[in-house]
Amino acid sequence: MSKSQRDKGVRAERDIVDRHKAIGVSAERYPLSGASRFRGSGHDVDLYPFGRDAAPFVAEVKARKNGSGFTQLEKWLGEYQVLFLRRDRADPLILGSLFWRRCGVDVRALSVYGLDGRQSSAESSRP
Repeated sequence: MSKSQRDKGVRAERDIVDRHKAIGVSAERYPLSGASRFRGSGHDVDLYPFGRDAAPFVAEVKARKNGSGFTQLEKWLGEYQVLFLRRDRADPLILGSLFWRRCGVDVRALSVYGLDGRQSSAESSRP
């Protein structure tokens, strides 16, 4: 992996952490995320939607220049909160915003708010 690829990954991870912090959800990058199996895990981000005393949800962050591979998932998800992807004789993969809704987080805030926690000017006029 090149330095520019690593840097892009770190930027994406920091962006996710900053977006969660902006809406009041504690989050942090995992030490050496992906670079090593620190404490037996190679995930990217720890999320604490139920507070720092509760066990974190571990998250993997993926970033693509043009969203390659995400487009079909976004089409399938559409306006629904959850998309279940199930391979025969395997547990389903679950994609969606239901998790955040259950935690009482307006999931639109994850994309509407900038890293400074303020609404972007394009989004501030939305109801």
